[in-house]
Amino acid sequence: MATTQVHISPAGCLRGAALCFPAFPGIIALGMVFGTVAAQKGLTFLETLMINSLVFAGASQFVAMEIYKDPLTWGGLIAMVGVTGAVNMRMLLIGASLRPWLGQVPARNTYPSLFFLTDLNWLIALSEYDKGTRDWGIYLGSGLFTWSVWSVSVIPGYFAGSLISDPKVFGLDVVLPAFFAALLVPLWKGKRQTVSWLVAGAVACITWALVGGYWSIFTGAIAGALAGAYLDD
Repeated sequence: MATTQVHISPAGCLRGAALCFPAFPGIIALGMVFGTVAAQKGLTFLETLMINSLVFAGASQFVAMEIYKDPLTWGGLIAMVGVTGAVNMRMLLIGASLRPWLGQVPARNTYPSLFFLTDLNWLIALSEYDKGTRDWGIYLGSGLFTWSVWSVSVIPGYFAGSLISDPKVFGLDVVLPAFFAALLVPLWKGKRQTVSWLVAGAVACITWALVGGYWSIFTGAIAGALAGAYLDD
């Protein structure tokens, strides 16, 4: 039976890690692709490891690599930081949604653990919380394990970078959108999500076609949020 008091246990951490297993092929593939992209951009092995493990931002790492040029200028650096922040802006809402659970955890534990927040362990944590689980080791264990797998998987991708001249030939450019599309499945709960997702997608596509750049991230997110706010199931 689920307990009502928030706590953390080794068993909860292990369960959180185990719940990530189905997604690990996608995580490994993404990490390897990033390693390949970083190698082709001319980053050293150490630089690739540091960006991948310290930024730990998935999609925004790929966007930043699109902007990166050697030698790196201040303008390029500011642009990379800006797009990373823009793509990760969703973490503001994702983090807020964890407040009912992590809000009861001491700040000295909560804030360091937020470094390991991803779309994947957010979904797992919310799902388990809705089921009555109050062991926040579920969140921490899934985040730590995901970070570990992500950090290691970049290594073979980096060394394979010199062997792959064009990642698109192998369909590696499809890995990222496919992974995020798969993450949408457990979020779907009915009409409200369907309509708001369609609105967000349509607005983002229109913005991308008319304006280009990364403005579609903002417009799609705002449009989807407004549509979801004013719809009832």
